[in-house]
Amino acid sequence: MTRFVVVPQWQGSPSSRAMRLRDGAEAIAGDLPRSTTEHLAVPLEAGDALDSGVQRLSAVARVREDLAAFVREADEPVVVIGGDCGVAAGAVAAVAADDVAIVWFDAHADVNTPETSPSGAYSGMVLRSILGDGPAAVALDKGTITPGRVVLAGARSLDLEEELFVVGEGIRMLSADDLSSHDALAEAVAATGATRVFVHVDLDVLDPAEISGVQSAQPFGVAATDLVASVRALRARFPLVGASLAGFAPPSPEAAVDDLGTILRIVGALA
Repeated sequence: MTRFVVVPQWQGSPSSRAMRLRDGAEAIAGDLPRSTTEHLAVPLEAGDALDSGVQRLSAVARVREDLAAFVREADEPVVVIGGDCGVAAGAVAAVAADDVAIVWFDAHADVNTPETSPSGAYSGMVLRSILGDGPAAVALDKGTITPGRVVLAGARSLDLEEELFVVGEGIRMLSADDLSSHDALAEAVAATGATRVFVHVDLDVLDPAEISGVQSAQPFGVAATDLVASVRALRARFPLVGASLAGFAPPSPEAAVDDLGTILRIVGALA
């Protein structure tokens, strides 16, 4: 059985409309099974950077710590529903091991550091902190998850410093076209040598024709049918240690309804 935890964190987002992420998480929660769904409290305040170069770090770090504790105590895999994609950090911290690969579905690579980030927002640094770089309050121990065990899926909007890091570290990348072959993702994970997998989905990985309620839509994205089929093929070969889904920011409750069918198909594949 899969457990769901709803974490309406918004503090990691660079958007002026970040509070919509809280609304998006709650909209998804309304369609999850009540018996297996819990909510994690998120600080009301924006939080402080703590001289780290990461906006709202204090709030982000608190959520990371609380979520990691929740996932560690769970008896079954947990699917985290965000909020911004910073929610993945706590979930990964709880399950990271030397046999776990990370699949990162996102239009962006999220591998900036406080020194390279153009915005200072944690959402653009999450994966890099999982790899052990960044403030100690959010970074995993270096080497817990290595670049060789990461697969970037659907990324197509990278800053120059991110491109240099991805190429220099040999991180595997799959394009939207690659994912039209539904075994490609499982093959890429197999090539990492991992035997288990964590999957993160930022909904902006989807093509804008597939979803409207995201804050940073990028053209030439992944088709929802390809994402769902790729995740199902991946799960047929590898145990899922956990997952996170983030980035739903509908402008209104009415608009949320239009996207929920697509989102729930993805959630179903993860669960």
